[in-house]
Amino acid sequence: MVDHLQRRLTAISEPTRFRIVELLRDGPQSVGGIVDALELGQPQVSRHLRLLGEADVVEATKQAQQRIYRLRPEAMRELSDWTQRFAGLWSDRMDRLGSFLDEPEQ
Repeated sequence: MVDHLQRRLTAISEPTRFRIVELLRDGPQSVGGIVDALELGQPQVSRHLRLLGEADVVEATKQAQQRIYRLRPEAMRELSDWTQRFAGLWSDRMDRLGSFLDEPEQ
């Protein structure tokens, strides 16, 4: 599982791929739609989509002459579950900060 997470995080961490993931968050898009939205060339977008696909972040279906890309819900859920493990850490630290700030000055 750690290997999958690391591959996905590495893929998403690249700025253009991050923008593609953000775009696909709103729903499936054709390659052409992604090209238009990001104002990049089709070969660049296709390369980034291939890398996101290899990391299992996106999946493609063919509709007529187009490839439609969508986020893989399982992959995004795994990333979300992983980040949630850190929520307690931050919550605890914020609680301690709040307690510190509430203490009267001496």
